[in-house]
Amino acid sequence: MKLTGDGTLLRIFLGESDRLEHHALYDVIVRAARENGMAGATVLRGVEGYGARSRVIHTAKILQLSEDLPIVIEIVDTDVKVQAFIPVVDALLEKSGGGGMMTLEQVNVIKYTHGKNEPAAAV
Repeated sequence: MKLTGDGTLLRIFLGESDRLEHHALYDVIVRAARENGMAGATVLRGVEGYGARSRVIHTAKILQLSEDLPIVIEIVDTDVKVQAFIPVVDALLEKSGGGGMMTLEQVNVIKYTHGKNEPAAAV
């Protein structure tokens, strides 16, 4: 797959404890992204944050360990593919019963290639 130039970044904000059918919601979303042919997805674990339902700040500080740290999933692909994937994510968020937030940014993809030692994925 070749992806350069104009692209769209879909950023999904969740809590680490969000689940869907006993699976971490972030894992379910990443697998759905792969199944939908998205160029790639990255999960980032925050060290501190809060969201719409939180009255306390969740933190990874040793004296205040939280079991619900913030999670951010970033997915970059063409605008058409990202727009088509948004309803999939929305349905997963609804099905999980949890909250979340999605944002979009226009990005300029400079380079997107697989490593020399990695086999290219079959398309």
